[in-house]
Amino acid sequence: MGKLIKFNIAKAIKRFMPIKQIDHGSAEYMQMVELRNEILRKPLGISFSHEELGREKEDILIGAFEEQKMLGCCLLTKIDNKNVRLRQMAVLNSVQGKGIGATMMNYAENVARDNGYTKMVMHARKSAIGFYEKLGYKLTGDEFIEITIPHVIMEKKLR
Repeated sequence: MGKLIKFNIAKAIKRFMPIKQIDHGSAEYMQMVELRNEILRKPLGISFSHEELGREKEDILIGAFEEQKMLGCCLLTKIDNKNVRLRQMAVLNSVQGKGIGATMMNYAENVARDNGYTKMVMHARKSAIGFYEKLGYKLTGDEFIEITIPHVIMEKKLR
């Protein structure tokens, strides 16, 4: 009889999952829009406007892939020369909890540092506060409503 080999899918996904910057308007970008729509917008009964998507041309667009399929994504939007805002973080429901979001955050922070930013801020959904706190983000404001749901401002100094 053969040996039973334990396989840790989360470690395998982290090790082999390419995370990269993608171009606005590309096929990968269209996957990003669809993923964000499915995870972040559709459940709230809202969708993206052409103007909203057009403003993303200047953003840093990040995607996590398994082969050609996007598993997760996020955007970095310049606030000023030292501060950048993380926006639209989304991971496929079927792979949430497997380290993809944390791996993307690490990548996003490195990209932000490489671009000279010293602080990352975000409007985090209240339901995601614990996830971001584990990554070193701190609450910096009171709860507020954005796109119909509770959010808080969180930030982290990038060293």
